[in-house]
Amino acid sequence: MNLNEIGSHAKKAARSLARAAAEQKTQLLNSLADRLLASAETILAANARDVQLARQAGLAPASIDRLMLNPPRLESIVADLRSVAQMPDPVGEIIEQRTLPNGLRVRRQRVPLGVLGVIYEARPNVTIDVAGLALKTGNAAILRGGSETLHSNRALVAAVQAALLEHGFPAQAIQFIDDPDRALVHALLQLHEYVDIIIPRGGAKLHAFCREHSRIPVITGGIGICHLFVDASADLEAALPVIRNAKVQRPTVCNALDTALVHRDVAAQFLPRLVEYLEADGVTFRADASALPYFPDGLPASVTPAGEGDFDTEWLSLVLGLKVVGGLDEAIAHIETHSTAHSDGILTEDEENARRFVEQVDSAAVYVNASTRFTDGAQLGLGAEVAVSTQRLHARGPMGLRELTTYKWVIEGEYHTRG
Repeated sequence: MNLNEIGSHAKKAARSLARAAAEQKTQLLNSLADRLLASAETILAANARDVQLARQAGLAPASIDRLMLNPPRLESIVADLRSVAQMPDPVGEIIEQRTLPNGLRVRRQRVPLGVLGVIYEARPNVTIDVAGLALKTGNAAILRGGSETLHSNRALVAAVQAALLEHGFPAQAIQFIDDPDRALVHALLQLHEYVDIIIPRGGAKLHAFCREHSRIPVITGGIGICHLFVDASADLEAALPVIRNAKVQRPTVCNALDTALVHRDVAAQFLPRLVEYLEADGVTFRADASALPYFPDGLPASVTPAGEGDFDTEWLSLVLGLKVVGGLDEAIAHIETHSTAHSDGILTEDEENARRFVEQVDSAAVYVNASTRFTDGAQLGLGAEVAVSTQRLHARGPMGLRELTTYKWVIEGEYHTRG
């Protein structure tokens, strides 16, 4: 594939999209949503082929779960796309404005980032999430999905490009590197003349590779070692379904819970109850030495002592770490040591402890009395997300529409000159 040609086409398409009216983009996304539903049989058949090949190749169950599409998941993707379509267009939004003492009128207003390079693995939903968010914000995108999603992405991108052409936009606004050669990832990272930002969505190795080899700014995130701290004041019965939701509802995603920290004062009452409660869902546990004494009748079959590195593992499965801590300070210290700054929370009825937790835990999303599963663009009212950023520059947390814009300064005068 000629990536320079792909990049050049993307740059030109981005200029065309940047001039599009908000209503044009809304119509485009609604048309794409209709097209996805009309093409459901083709898309699901292509995905079934990918899933079959992934199983034959021995892909991990967590990866196969992320890869798989079914009618409800496709309908959810379409619903998110329609939600994005109906959201206000951030392009042109005035961030701030003022008139200077010399009479110059100065404002900052939002503009598209330009061309996004998005590298991701076994997640075909990302294809539509990125396409929808990019098009709504007037950005073009070059997509590089994993080899395991090749057939799914071909079908999805074909629908996107058909919708673009139907509405008079260049099909090259959303392009797909339709070749599993890993060397093309490195080549994409060198396209600084055409690509404005790289967004990797995958494991730690992918993020490290992009940081080390890219000549383009990289937004990293999406790796979540997530915690919930059960404070001594927590409503323990209410805490159980919150922890269950965070762990069980979809364990293969980055905002799923990895470690439950339990205050020493309630550990004897809460830990055995938590294990019993989650065992029914097939959850197994890695218990720190601090938690072992709270099973005086012997460890349940589902509980094993934690090994080295367990609290630095993003499980992406029905495994939950357990640790007993002496209080809020110890819980925060554990999170500072082991968290990836993605999603961490406290379950408490103590307002002062909640305030201190929010103040001192420096994660992209910090929770009080809620499941970590809400770190998601759609759940937080953004319509969808292109990634979850855990870095500090430009964007943190779910990256929705506004996070796919930058801004420019506009200065208006009356033939002003500088003295």
